[in-house]
Amino acid sequence: MNYTAEEMYAIAHKFETTGNIAEIRPLGPGFINDTFIVKTRGDNDARYILQRKNHNIFPDIPGMMKNIELVTGHIRKKVLAEGGDPLREVLTLTERKPGSMTDEERKAPSGHLYFRDEKGNYWTMCLFIEGSVTYEKADTPELCYKGGVGIGKFQAQLSDFTTPLNETIKGFHNIRWRFTQWDESVRKDAAGRVKDLAEEIGWIDARRKEMLDFWSKVEDGTIPTRVTHNDTKISNILFDDKGDVLCVIDLDTCMSSTSLNDFGDAIRSYTNTGAEDDRNLDKVGISLEMFEAYTRGYLSQRKDNLTASEIGSLAFSARYITFEQVLRFLMDYIDGDKYYKTAYPGHNLVRTHAQYKLLLSMEENYDAMRKIVEKYAE
Repeated sequence: MNYTAEEMYAIAHKFETTGNIAEIRPLGPGFINDTFIVKTRGDNDARYILQRKNHNIFPDIPGMMKNIELVTGHIRKKVLAEGGDPLREVLTLTERKPGSMTDEERKAPSGHLYFRDEKGNYWTMCLFIEGSVTYEKADTPELCYKGGVGIGKFQAQLSDFTTPLNETIKGFHNIRWRFTQWDESVRKDAAGRVKDLAEEIGWIDARRKEMLDFWSKVEDGTIPTRVTHNDTKISNILFDDKGDVLCVIDLDTCMSSTSLNDFGDAIRSYTNTGAEDDRNLDKVGISLEMFEAYTRGYLSQRKDNLTASEIGSLAFSARYITFEQVLRFLMDYIDGDKYYKTAYPGHNLVRTHAQYKLLLSMEENYDAMRKIVEKYAE
């Protein structure tokens, strides 16, 4: 991303800040969005997070910002009603300066929350939560438990949220849509690799029915639609210096779907004893200790406002999301490695095999997983 310092300061000045902007510097590796920390100086020094949103991944940035505005507004009301601190317990979006907006921008959905520059890139800003702590990996049962509490708390705060949200990524976690993509990918065989993948393709086809049967329950309302975060890694949860959950951040992927997506995705990432792309499959499997820790934390926040159908499908949701990831890695390999960044030839196939080994482990331990859910749902 090529922006001069002068251009960056001009972009930051589009937003309402307390004090004068004194410094802008990059923050984090920027895998999807480009993120910067903005420091201000004045009567009330503050720091802000400035982001260039990736409109290739998120084609509807106005819709995405409308989702975030609605979700954070709902949580803020809950925090205030409970006597909490809304500046620390929910993401605070920074609005545009009124004088910096055109009439068209004022009329756009959530147009006061983003700026589109002359290059066509979208920028947003939010308040940096001082004194917060993040973790890069949930590598202990204690952190798994805290991760469960964090996502469970986020969902509980939104359990009575009923406004439909914009679909910012088409078909996200919708396995019917993924199978449509899959069938087309196999038919096209863009990289000429299908002939060598009979076994792997069989893994997908053998599970098609049970995965579609699960998704049918979402489509017919047996499993209700709620607000989902869709990126439940531990680094998207902020904690205070005592280790207690403050809030969930990185809300770009918030959409309407089943809350089971968040549980399943967390289990896929938190409980794997190996790496997502581990070449040594002997290392890969589900840790029931970590599964129990996350489940205990999650249900401490959610068991009173989940339906019986949701609780009954929690354990399966881990299989569902892991299967989806097997399909997506293998589909990208068939397509010629167009979506996921790869470090070496065959990387996506290695990922496929590692995720499939995790899926097999979940299937082998499924009864134990269900018993753990039942234990903490009582």
